[in-house]
Amino acid sequence: MTDLTMVSKAGAESIKKSLETLNEQSQYIENINSTIQRKDSLNMSFMVSLKRTLNDFSEEDLSIKVRKGLVYISVSDKIIFPSANANVSQRGESIIEKIGKALNEHRDLDILVEAHTDTAPVSADCMKDNWDLSAKRATAVVRLLQTRFGVSPDRMFAGGRSEYSPKEYTAALDANRKQNRRTEIMVMPRLDQFFQSLVNGQVK
Repeated sequence: MTDLTMVSKAGAESIKKSLETLNEQSQYIENINSTIQRKDSLNMSFMVSLKRTLNDFSEEDLSIKVRKGLVYISVSDKIIFPSANANVSQRGESIIEKIGKALNEHRDLDILVEAHTDTAPVSADCMKDNWDLSAKRATAVVRLLQTRFGVSPDRMFAGGRSEYSPKEYTAALDANRKQNRRTEIMVMPRLDQFFQSLVNGQVK
């Protein structure tokens, strides 16, 4: 009987510890889900605000979508840049100004600017190749957001993708080449804050 009592007590203690562990895991999963829901809400809020601001452009020239947990703003190169050039056009500045205003209203979001080209070689003297063109275009957008429209530089990243991340792979078609020449601005929750909220087990 004494042995059975000892086994019973040990079993009860084991069950208690298992329940406590399950409760902790359940709470952690709940915190993760809450953090993800908050991230999705930020994305939707930003996207709605931006679409309202940029509603005078066609889908072909400018599209705003949520994909893979990020807000993607894709702008045709003819809207922002002259051909084979990294100088932002006047029309491009007006678009970037509107995007900058929306970004300043959502300061807990980071920004990645990627510029893409088609496969046609660059013929401008000041550009070595499409890598050079795409990198300069990305930094031109980031620089404008910072210097003219007050977006904090520590929130931004710039990258040139050249011709190697096309939307359409049949590059021989003019329509596909046109889609591949674009600047994409990807907006996401600030990663340091996002991961910190997971580590702390709470939503900030």
